[in-house]
Amino acid sequence: MGTAEQHRGASDVGVATPLLPSPAVEPAPAPPRRNMFAFVCATLASMTTILMGYNLALMSGAELFMREDLGLTDEQVEVLSGSMNLFMLASILAAGWAADAIGRRGTIVLANAFLMAGALAMSLGGSYASLLAARFVTSVGVGFAVVVAPVYAAEIAPASSRGLLSSLVDLFITGGILLSYISNYALAGLPLRLGWRVMFALGVPPPLLLAAGVLAMPESPRWLAMRGRDDEARAVLERTSDTPAEAHARLEEIGRAVAAQVGGAGVWRELFVTPSPMVWRILTNVLVLYSFQQASGIDAIVLYSPLVFKQAGISSNNTVLAATVGVGVVKTLSIFVATFLSDRLGRRPLLLASAAGIAVSLTALGVTLCASGEATTTAGAAACVASVVAFVTAFSIGLGPLAPTYGAEILPLRLRAQGMSLGIAANRLTCGVLSMTFISLANTITMAGCFFLYASTAVAAWVFVYVRLPETKGRNLEDIGVLFAK
Repeated sequence: MGTAEQHRGASDVGVATPLLPSPAVEPAPAPPRRNMFAFVCATLASMTTILMGYNLALMSGAELFMREDLGLTDEQVEVLSGSMNLFMLASILAAGWAADAIGRRGTIVLANAFLMAGALAMSLGGSYASLLAARFVTSVGVGFAVVVAPVYAAEIAPASSRGLLSSLVDLFITGGILLSYISNYALAGLPLRLGWRVMFALGVPPPLLLAAGVLAMPESPRWLAMRGRDDEARAVLERTSDTPAEAHARLEEIGRAVAAQVGGAGVWRELFVTPSPMVWRILTNVLVLYSFQQASGIDAIVLYSPLVFKQAGISSNNTVLAATVGVGVVKTLSIFVATFLSDRLGRRPLLLASAAGIAVSLTALGVTLCASGEATTTAGAAACVASVVAFVTAFSIGLGPLAPTYGAEILPLRLRAQGMSLGIAANRLTCGVLSMTFISLANTITMAGCFFLYASTAVAAWVFVYVRLPETKGRNLEDIGVLFAK
């Protein structure tokens, strides 16, 4: 028994409760969740630009059949392919006013209405004049969508995912381009008078569905704050931020930006008449970056890739359209690199890599076309397709999706809608000039010469990004202006 008592006593000593308990070890705080509501809102707004890509690129294959059905000339095809970029200049410049007057959400709904009407008019067109008028109607919707969708995405997104959500715009434009290529290929077997009309008619139902979805989204918190609707802005921020603290910080930043706007000169006056050195640096960077995006020659490939492949020796229409679909698939997949890496690697490294890749791939394409001109071979045709694939890959990892993302980020709130309008106007003007002159220029300096010219532009774009564009990853929108203060 004594032994048992001793054993119990020893056990009691071994498990004696300490006089001062050890402090509890608190678990490490969980990382803030990514806000899925903001992702859904930005996705719905950006999906309108699917129709932009679809309508812009559909002509690349449809013109093969429209030319024969309606007796269109080379010049008429060139104008129909590129004129939409010039037509949309008016709506692009008006989009900033509309976005401030009726809101970002209302402007996107209006864009869908024009896109639906334009697609219907194209499918019913029976002459060059009626098709040109239909392209004008479509251009109004495209102009509104391409300006306001990235603005809404940038303003609804928390800083942790702003790069991903803002780059959705170019992802969906690229997706629309791919859908147009698939439509060209899938419907090529229909009767001549019917096939190209069905291609355009497929663009009628989606705007109705997208408009309904957009109406279910909240308005941009920055637009609500600009209208003095602070309680509504706070409610939206609480639903679209990663944490309550971030929602509070974003509301304070927006409040400071709106307060700075009160009593100031008009937006257009501040942009052009009395710009501060910081505003002037930001505006010129936006204009030049947007211009370089199109001066790289991307729309020469988007609109005229069937002609490029035929120049390389691919004669069958079905083979040409199949190769075009392959390019569209690669372009769409490549853009995911920028979509998911821009918030990790940053905007600047991807822009630099993109410009360098464009310069190299376009030079290779020019060399390939020079060789194909001397002797058409299967290897030469394959090299041409490979060069085009490399080009769209390089474009889609940086310069394509990140130009609108960067532009929307660096413009101050009070200038954002109008500044984006100007940037996209410069972009579309460059695109219109390029797309409406490509065939004529190729006849003058050869198609290879065109791509050597675009390659030299990409070199200039690399230098511009390296010298003028600082990194914006992870910064709050209202604090980015300090990067351009010096």
